[in-house]
Amino acid sequence: MTKKILITGATDGIGLETAKRLYSEGHTLLLHGRNAEKLEATERKLADSTGAGLIYTYKADLSRLAEVDSLAKAITKEHEQLDVIINNAGVMRVPETITQDGLDVRFAVNTVAPYLLTKHLLAILRPGSRVVNLSSAAQAPVELDALRGKNLLLDDMSAYAQSKLALTMWNNALASSHASAGVIFVSVNPGSLLASKMVKEGFGIAGKSLSIGADALVRAALSEEFANASGQYFDNDKGRFGPPHSDALDDQKCKAVVTVIEGFIA
Repeated sequence: MTKKILITGATDGIGLETAKRLYSEGHTLLLHGRNAEKLEATERKLADSTGAGLIYTYKADLSRLAEVDSLAKAITKEHEQLDVIINNAGVMRVPETITQDGLDVRFAVNTVAPYLLTKHLLAILRPGSRVVNLSSAAQAPVELDALRGKNLLLDDMSAYAQSKLALTMWNNALASSHASAGVIFVSVNPGSLLASKMVKEGFGIAGKSLSIGADALVRAALSEEFANASGQYFDNDKGRFGPPHSDALDDQKCKAVVTVIEGFIA
């Protein structure tokens, strides 16, 4: 049975590789990107490939909360239901680290935007729908003031690692608070040092095949292996479910992260 699947950051890297896989299987894809030209090129590339799916494209800068709101409104206006959200978009090293909203861009894009987008789209998710959050092996204790935008002096890796743990923490908080709705929230480390633009820019290496990460995301989106995995963390470096950073297993710390995010998106 084909699904309707939203992928953020779908114009390159793991997002694009995942889109290729899912389109080839005939799924309907909602593709997000920040650049209109790259979105159009991605749509053409998929349409020219072997596949029978449908494609919708959405442009938004996820570092701007107003554009995240607009993205969610556009999706809910055009679609009555959604089967899978893959929150894939992420950043680490960027020229400007402070957003128009006064947040660290890593927290804005990697943590806050997927939370806000997911929260808005809950209304069109159904029991059995899945929210797949792209986490990382890099996880560091979250400074709540950094999440709030009050500590803007973090280095690239520290900000990235904190933002990915914060995402994993809100994933677990929503898995707990929405258990009765039957929506599955799962965080996935797609694999370390894959051949994404982020890895090339951040570490100066080519990286391993993107197919490693795409395989994990496709499984998380569709396979029975993840059907009862809400609130769990899949570590693709080890090829199995396992514990994330211990803070993500602390309910009170997870709720504290959600409370901070809710404080500036309300």
